[in-house]
Amino acid sequence: MHRGRVVFGAMEEVVFGRPAADVIVGQMERLRSSRAFLMVSGTLNRTTGEIEKIRNALGPRCVGTFDAMPPHTPREAVVAAAGQARDANADLIVTVGGGSITDGAKAVQLCLANDVRTTDDIDRIRAVKGVAPDMNAPLVRQISVPTTIAGGEFSAIAGVTNLRTKVKEMLRHDLVMPRAAILDPAVTVHTPQWLWLSTGIRAVDHCVEGLCSREAHPFADAQAVKGLSMLAQALPRVKASPDDLDARMDCQIGTWLSMGPLSSGVPMGASHGIGYVLGAVYDVPHGYTSCVMLPSVLRWNRQDDAERQALVAAAMGEPGKDAADVLDDFIHNLGMPRSLHDVRIGPEHFDRIAELAMATPWIPRNPRRIDTPAQVREILLLAA
Repeated sequence: MHRGRVVFGAMEEVVFGRPAADVIVGQMERLRSSRAFLMVSGTLNRTTGEIEKIRNALGPRCVGTFDAMPPHTPREAVVAAAGQARDANADLIVTVGGGSITDGAKAVQLCLANDVRTTDDIDRIRAVKGVAPDMNAPLVRQISVPTTIAGGEFSAIAGVTNLRTKVKEMLRHDLVMPRAAILDPAVTVHTPQWLWLSTGIRAVDHCVEGLCSREAHPFADAQAVKGLSMLAQALPRVKASPDDLDARMDCQIGTWLSMGPLSSGVPMGASHGIGYVLGAVYDVPHGYTSCVMLPSVLRWNRQDDAERQALVAAAMGEPGKDAADVLDDFIHNLGMPRSLHDVRIGPEHFDRIAELAMATPWIPRNPRRIDTPAQVREILLLAA
């Protein structure tokens, strides 16, 4: 008998397949907002007309633009953006960009609500061992136009990197989830191909670790299976034809579905746990961490979750095959890195990675139990 609890997140709408600028204006009217602060990709702002289109559509309702968020969302940039949003007296944050910008805006919401003005102040709002401290709920909320497909806009958690300790720390609050996500494939054509495809594997990783979790349930499974099937078909189509907006839309909807498990309470496993460390400590791009870790995690877990892994292979159109092999081939055919060596991480780092991974929220929830850093090291050796 299944037991569990599904908590529905605070997102109110997902609007897909319509031009982002028009939808943002409509959302501001729906939310009765009049002062939008844009947090956007620097590249999009400086080298394309996409952000200008949005600014023009908003007119005087746009009260500022922040376009300097580095990868992995460092504390310093979060505090700087929060300061600008505070000075602009914003009543809504609009993000246009990848996961680092989406997470940055979630963090800014909490900074504004809790008078966080320095990098050290972030200690007051960060989660410790996955548990968030008591704090004021955000009043200035966000809407998001994602340009990559890792799916962070569908979660109520944000990763913010402490550059001093080189640790990616978690911030969480139910209301940091954007009030609306706007999926416009036309805005994503400027995203570098490697970034689109690798964050697509991040979405695949959400589906796979969700399906293989010891805490999986049918509501999450339905979304993960459909999301995985859509991503498995659409990612190669975007690689073959980057201007195929239908394929990009399928990737975006597959990504939305991929977040079904995580947003309904199903934990991720060792691929996400090790990925946190590779990103924060070794600066490996978010999507690449899934490319290099996921097949090896599946191989290591297989003795305990072979039945669930069979669902993965079937959803990817390869029923009866070994899921790790199916994924390995899929990642290879997209031209993505396949090993730690490919992202320039040698065995001399494995002890440290294994030690740090044990402290992440996901290693303890891996389908095959992990009790010691030595077991994480076994997975790293498979991925070497």
